[in-house]
Amino acid sequence: MKVLIACECSQTVCKEFRLLGHEAYSCDIELSYGGYPEWHIQKDVLKILEYHSVSFFTQDGKYHTVDKWDLIIAHPPCTYLSNAATRSHSLKGATLEQINARTKKRIQAQEFFMRFANVNCDKVAIENPVGVMNTVYRKPDQIIEPYQFAESEDDKESYVTKRTCLWLKGLEPLRTNDLPKPDNAKIYGRWSNGKAGCWHEVQGQKNKSTVRSKTFRGIAKAMAEQWGIF
Repeated sequence: MKVLIACECSQTVCKEFRLLGHEAYSCDIELSYGGYPEWHIQKDVLKILEYHSVSFFTQDGKYHTVDKWDLIIAHPPCTYLSNAATRSHSLKGATLEQINARTKKRIQAQEFFMRFANVNCDKVAIENPVGVMNTVYRKPDQIIEPYQFAESEDDKESYVTKRTCLWLKGLEPLRTNDLPKPDNAKIYGRWSNGKAGCWHEVQGQKNKSTVRSKTFRGIAKAMAEQWGIF
C-alpha cells in the first residue's frame, strides 16, 4: 500500500507500516527525528494530498512519485482544537483581542482538519483529542486510549489513559484488548497528559508538546496491522 502519515515527524506510525512492507511516508513541515530521513517528506502536506500522481523529495534528497495514496492517516495539530484550548477563549483569562486572535487561529485549524476529511482518498483516518471538531464536524467513529493497545499491564509506555478520537473513512474501528483501565495517578504519582512514563524526561525542555503529541507505539502498531490489509 502507498501510505501517507500526515503531520508526523516522529515516524512512529510510518515505521510500523514499513515493518509490514508498505511504502509509507511521514510528512511534516518539521524535520523528522524518527531516524529514517528516506521515509520523510519535509513539506506542507496540503501540497501532496492529490489523488492522482504526485512527486516529492524525501528528507534524504531522493525523488519519488506516487500514483495515488491508498491510505492517509492524519494527525492535524490540536493546539487550537482540543477542549484544553477552549479555556483560552474566556474573558476570565484573556483579553478580547487575544480571544479574537485565537478564534482566527482556531478557524484556520478547523479548515486544515477538514482538508483531510474531504481529501480524495478511499481510506482516511484523522486523529485528534476530544475537542471542537466533535461538534463543528461530527462525532468521531471511535474514541481510544493507549492502554487499550498495550501489550500488558507492565507495558509502561502504553498502559496509560489519554483519550483520542478517530474519524474514519473506508476503515473499520480499531480492535482493542481487554485490559482494565489504569489509574495514571496511582502508577506515576500525578496526572501526566498521557505520557506518564516520559513526563519527567521533558520537564523544562522545549520539546514537551512534541513528546506529548507523539503517537503511542501500541496504537501505531494496531493501525498498521489492522488497516494495512489491502
